Amino acid sequence: MRFYLLKVKGLAKIPDYVQVRDENFTLICYIRPDRTEKRTPLPEGLLEKLSTIFPQLPYGVVKVVEWNPETATLVLS
Repeated sequence: MRFYLLKVKGLAKIPDYVQVRDENFTLICYIRPDRTEKRTPLPEGLLEKLSTIFPQLPYGVVKVVEWNPETATLVLS
């Protein structure tokens, strides 16, 4: 499964957010990198793996990740 990530820089009191989009570039969820405990429609285990790469994502650049649900592996392209 392919997902697209876009980290958005917050201003002043507005926090940073990460957009997660599917293969059709449809917005799946919009989450704060510091609050990943929220329920999302993402596949089981994906958010836990994504939360480890949130700090290294550059702002304003779309990154592609490949998720294999059978092995629970994540590859950042």
